[in-house]
Amino acid sequence: MECYDLPDPRMTTWAKAIVNYSVVVKPGDSVVIIGGAPAEPLLRAIYREVVANGGYPIMFPIFSGLNADLLLHGQDDQVNWINPVERFLRTEADVVINVLAESNTKSMSAVDPVRQSMFQRARSEILQTYMERDASGVMQWTITLYPTDAFAQDADMSTGDYAEFVFNACKLNQPDPIAAWLELAQEQQRLIDWLTGKDEIHLIGPGTDLRLSAKDRIWCNADGRKNFPDGEVFTGPVETSANGYVQFSFPVISGGREISDIRLSFENGKVTEASAAKGEDYLLRTLETDEGARFLGEFAFGTNFDIQRFSKNILFDEKIGGTVHMAIGAGYPNTGSTNKSAIHWDMICDLRQGGQVHVDGQPFIRDGRFVV
Repeated sequence: MECYDLPDPRMTTWAKAIVNYSVVVKPGDSVVIIGGAPAEPLLRAIYREVVANGGYPIMFPIFSGLNADLLLHGQDDQVNWINPVERFLRTEADVVINVLAESNTKSMSAVDPVRQSMFQRARSEILQTYMERDASGVMQWTITLYPTDAFAQDADMSTGDYAEFVFNACKLNQPDPIAAWLELAQEQQRLIDWLTGKDEIHLIGPGTDLRLSAKDRIWCNADGRKNFPDGEVFTGPVETSANGYVQFSFPVISGGREISDIRLSFENGKVTEASAAKGEDYLLRTLETDEGARFLGEFAFGTNFDIQRFSKNILFDEKIGGTVHMAIGAGYPNTGSTNKSAIHWDMICDLRQGGQVHVDGQPFIRDGRFVV
């Protein structure tokens, strides 16, 4: 497969930002570096930076389509089995660096959703442990994405143009990328300071009128230290607080499938009605994964105005400046969320044309721009 061959200096810049900012690798840290084989130039650069910092690098290159092979051809006991590497990554590693690099983003499209739910349920315990370790600060993680032909095709871009899109979103074309992320962190903290202590969030837009509560919940500053790129402020809404309805602007891409025009209705926090113009059966099956799958685990504002187009990849799309996203399923314990689930599905509302958010009756966003 042909990939965009980025010059080594750009790989080094990227790796330094990951190892010294997104996570901070210290001498003696066990550092799992996991990523798709097409990302070899970046994986090697990260490995070198981990060694330079005194960490213990553990490299796990992976190939596209392996999970599809397992779910399509494996027995139930094989699907439910958690291999020692996966368990170590979730429950023991000090640092986890994940580099997405798919050569085929549709490899899971033929897999029965029931099998996918089985796979996710089997991993719910180690996922919960992973999130608790993150919340307590005993481990660090980050995820980034290497531009491949497959990702570029999903975004309807040439691979070269898509690579530039990735670098701009990650602020790697800035003279000092870390300084640029620190500047965004400061602006996001201003928003968090305004939101802290407030209660009701009222989201209004096309097909949307939804109220929920963030009372006594913690707002988190997503400034490139977890996701790379980043750019959001998020919390875990009060589990029983969502009431109303919402129409999501962009498709959800999950398991090689596209679920579009998703509409959800909530009563006392729980999804009571759900529909989609495309992929509705898959949506309904996912909502039955477990009890927590019908409740919100996250509510967030996208703040990265270097990302302005939908690319069919949630790592970028949920950060689009002027959007809101929320996730059904597992909440992050560090926000105060108590919702537990084997899934975490992010869905995006674009507020840039007619959308608005009021917080405790005060305007917060209008037409995709913060007005506080």
